[in-house]
Amino acid sequence: MVKAQNSRPFNSYTGGGTMLNEALRLIRVFHDVTQRDMAARLQIVPSYLSEIEAGKKEPTMQLLRKYSDEFKIPMSSILFFAEHMEDKHAVTGLKIAVSGKVLALLKFIAERSGRDAA
Repeated sequence: MVKAQNSRPFNSYTGGGTMLNEALRLIRVFHDVTQRDMAARLQIVPSYLSEIEAGKKEPTMQLLRKYSDEFKIPMSSILFFAEHMEDKHAVTGLKIAVSGKVLALLKFIAERSGRDAA
């Protein structure tokens, strides 16, 4: 298994990464996949996936493509959660608010279904 991808990190900014990392975790949890199984599917070590989901590491574009393929979610839907948090424009603010609501909904569904465990 590969610990890290050699491609450039997807987002090098701070602030917006947390939403993307949380979105990846919730997508995995919603589909009832453990971190160990997800890491195997992504061909990375579980500790690297744990760091990504915790916001300590940023996912690469290559890794996001694997998520997209694995869960049959369009890349654009995954990338929606990576909006830059420091941009104060109204449209961006709206997108951030909507993405926050979507994340809250996914979290609620995961907790209610009992799939919130790592």
